Amino acid sequence: MDKSLITVTSPLLPDLDDFHAMLKEIWAGKWITNNGSFHKRLEKELAAYLKVPFISLFTNGTLPLITALQALRITGEVITTPYSFVATTHALWWNGITPVFVDIDPSTGNMDPDKIEAAITPRTTAIMPVHVYGKPCDTVRIQEIADKYGLKVIYDAAHAFGVEVNGESILNAGDMSTLSFHATKVYNTIEGGALVMHDEQTKKRIDYLKNFGFADEVTVVAPGINSKMDEVRAAYGLLNLRQVDSAIAARRQVAIKYREALRGVDGVTFFDDMPGVKHNYSYFPIFIDAEKYGMTRDELYYRMKEHNVLGRRYFYPLISTFSTYKGLQSAGPENLPNAHKMADCVICLPMHHALNQENIYRILNCIRK
Repeated sequence: MDKSLITVTSPLLPDLDDFHAMLKEIWAGKWITNNGSFHKRLEKELAAYLKVPFISLFTNGTLPLITALQALRITGEVITTPYSFVATTHALWWNGITPVFVDIDPSTGNMDPDKIEAAITPRTTAIMPVHVYGKPCDTVRIQEIADKYGLKVIYDAAHAFGVEVNGESILNAGDMSTLSFHATKVYNTIEGGALVMHDEQTKKRIDYLKNFGFADEVTVVAPGINSKMDEVRAAYGLLNLRQVDSAIAARRQVAIKYREALRGVDGVTFFDDMPGVKHNYSYFPIFIDAEKYGMTRDELYYRMKEHNVLGRRYFYPLISTFSTYKGLQSAGPENLPNAHKMADCVICLPMHHALNQENIYRILNCIRK
């Protein structure tokens, strides 16, 4: 039997000949960064594909978070989730903002709206939820709370490329949404990211901030940073945009097979698709009840490794347990029971467009008793 390594993800790669043709065009033009033609094209095509009014490209997925906080002049405290990748709260810390953690809804992994109001203080200026695994947050409830208390809402939508609710992009929720185009994501530009906003004036301010604050050759309007996407990655992104739908369709088939095989396995649960939601199948987390399953999550994780199948305990450990944040009052485990429980029992199974039937059989064979 094939024992080759099955990785938890695999990058979506454009056709090399097509990419080479674009590189020749870039080389001929000698314009490799600073808002070149491929950069402009990718912004336009992504805005259309994602059904958003304005989008600004970045060199990675963390800098849009940092820049959104700057652009909206967020200070003080921001309510967020401990169940995410560390970039979410690192962006707050880099802006001198204190994260305030609230617990998650165990049925989604997303921030629990019922916990938000109790966490609001006079220093609270914004809410930063995460669409965990690409599953949409309760954006209506969150916006109602934000409006009631005069708070901004920035969504970390790193996992949510192309996700829609009843035909509307979830990237249009809140004041801004950020995306990651890292190699591990459904859609990638090797490294990259984007910020989605609602109006042209805000886009102009964001574009200034990501280019040192320059408005023109001699005018600096704000203390900006350098976080522009270059032409090479923009070209790569244009090619990947042509094939991302087929990649998502392939991921969906993997998810269907996982669900068919694992439904009814004692001690293993997973998320089903949400009604009215166009999912992107960015991850397939399963949750292990050690008592019912007969082994702990970590025992299964290492057993999979022994069979050359790489899962990922995503998100574990919780952000609130890291040294930078564990001293915060909101980081206490008694405040976050659902997040701790989910972090301690989750494994994300391999999920990408290139998994074949043999790969899927090997993965499931590690899990089914």
